[in-house]
Amino acid sequence: MTMTQNLAETTTHDNATPDSVPVPGALMPHLSECALLLDIDGTLLDMAPTPREVWVPPELATALGRLLQRTNGALALVSGRSLNDIDLIFAPMQFPAVGGHGAEMRLSPDNESVASHAPPLDKELKRRLAAIAKLSPGILLEDKGYSLALHYRLAPHAEKAIYDAVSAIRADLPNAPIEVLPGKFVCEIKHSGFTKATGVIELMTQEPFKGRRPVFLGDDVTDETVFAIMPGMNGLAFSVGRRAQGVAGHFDEPRDVRAWLAQLVADEKSATE
Repeated sequence: MTMTQNLAETTTHDNATPDSVPVPGALMPHLSECALLLDIDGTLLDMAPTPREVWVPPELATALGRLLQRTNGALALVSGRSLNDIDLIFAPMQFPAVGGHGAEMRLSPDNESVASHAPPLDKELKRRLAAIAKLSPGILLEDKGYSLALHYRLAPHAEKAIYDAVSAIRADLPNAPIEVLPGKFVCEIKHSGFTKATGVIELMTQEPFKGRRPVFLGDDVTDETVFAIMPGMNGLAFSVGRRAQGVAGHFDEPRDVRAWLAQLVADEKSATE
C-alpha cells in the first residue's frame, strides 16, 4: 500500500470523525517518506507559568532523536521561540527547526541557523511596546530582536489593557510593517511578511524535507497559517487541545502527542525486528 493510501486511513476509517486522533500504525510504516513538523509549547510540551519553566521529559527527547533518524533528518520543530531558545530547552540535543514564527531556520542539527525575512524591530517601537509591561506586575517581556512578546500568564487580568495599549501604538504608526500575534497568555508583535507558514513552505523546498509529505502538529492561533497550507502541500495537520478548522484530527493534550510519538518509535522498532 502506498504512503498516501495509508496516511489517508487516518481520516477515512468508518468510525472516524473530523476530531479523531490519527492512528499511529497508519503513519509509522512510511516515516521514510514523511516530514514531521512539530510545534513546541502546548503541543510537545505542557504550558508553564513562564516560558523558561517548560520541561522536556527525557523520554520525549529520546523519541524525537529516534524519529529524526527514522525520517532521515526530516523532523523539524516549528515554533515562535528563537533557535537559541529552542536549543536551550532541548539541550544538549539539537533539531532542525523553524524558529521565531518563520524568522529563522536550521535544516539540520549541525548547520548554522539562517535568518530569513527577519529585520529587527525599530528601537523606538520596541521601547514603546516594552513600556506596556509596566501596566501590571506579572507581565513578562521577551525581546527576540525581530519580535517582542508580552507574556501575561501571571497577570491574566491585564489582557485587555495590553491589547488596548498595543492597538493605541499601532494607531499612532499606521504604516509600520508590524503584525500582532495573539497567543495563549501572550501578545507578540513582529514584522509582517513572515509566518510559520512561510517558514514551512521554505523548509519543504530544502533537503531532506523536499518531496516528502508534511505532517504538522500545532495548538495555537499562530499555527493556523500552517494548518491552512497543508492541503495544498498534500500534507496532514492535527491540532492539540482544541478542534481547529480544516485539520485531519486532534489530540486532547501534549501528553497525548508525546504518547503518540513514543508509539511511533515502538512500532518502528517492532517493524524492524
